[in-house]
Amino acid sequence: MIDRSNDRPAEPGLLGPADIRELAGALGVRPTKQLGQNFVIDANTVRRIVRTAEVKPDDVVVEIGPGLGSLTLALLEAADRVVAVEIDPVLAAHLPTTVAARMPGRADRFALVHADAMTVTELPGPAPTALVANLPYNVSVPVLLHMLQTFPSIERTLVMVQSEVADRLAATPGGKVYGVPSVKASWYADVKRAGAIGRNVFWPAPNVDSGLVSLVRREPPATSATRQAVFAVVDAAFAQRRKTLRAALAGWAGSPQAAEDALVAAGVDPKARGESLGVEAFARIAEHGPRA
Repeated sequence: MIDRSNDRPAEPGLLGPADIRELAGALGVRPTKQLGQNFVIDANTVRRIVRTAEVKPDDVVVEIGPGLGSLTLALLEAADRVVAVEIDPVLAAHLPTTVAARMPGRADRFALVHADAMTVTELPGPAPTALVANLPYNVSVPVLLHMLQTFPSIERTLVMVQSEVADRLAATPGGKVYGVPSVKASWYADVKRAGAIGRNVFWPAPNVDSGLVSLVRREPPATSATRQAVFAVVDAAFAQRRKTLRAALAGWAGSPQAAEDALVAAGVDPKARGESLGVEAFARIAEHGPRA
């Protein structure tokens, strides 16, 4: 039995399931696993994302992977300006046409960057104040971290990612899923889960659930260590997460004893494991590392 529950007409200006399929057919587009493409086909969902992101009329929003434009149009309704970064050449070429046709009064507030988001270092127009995106599942964490690092003007972020990834990003020390994404995201922002998204609002429907993650920018920990030095400690600590930090950081420090010395100097128990530490503790360890 075919589920047609989402085949109701879209709200004015926005794209509905029939619009998405018609656009995709006209462009000869089939969502690809390689690019992690799952298009949102439900107008209520994109409106919910914009509402949850607290997009304001003066916001400059950057969107990653806009696809056929479902979320883009909803963002244009609420923000001052939207800059979309799309890697797929066919989708990138057609999106401005969709915006002009569906929302002509806002088309001059839209810009398209045809590029891989992992390589983007500048965007046209005013600096972005918010990042809102349905991130491709296969590159969601590296893209998110790259954007937060590259564009410090981004104050608020709301991303839709695989539910398991959402849990990891929002995890706090001591949890089973707490790890590298959790610590690195917390370097930039206060992170929390902001809701769940069902599978039937996508085309094609993914075989995993999705979740929303909210990140509100804050200052990184006060430390004399560089971000790169802190992240090197984080990577080493979780590369062998079952080991004590004394053992896991031996390669990073040069020897188990050097790792213990750095840990003690940082006020961290050498027998602890990485999953018990917050980003501030990793920063203290980095301060006493081999290149400190």
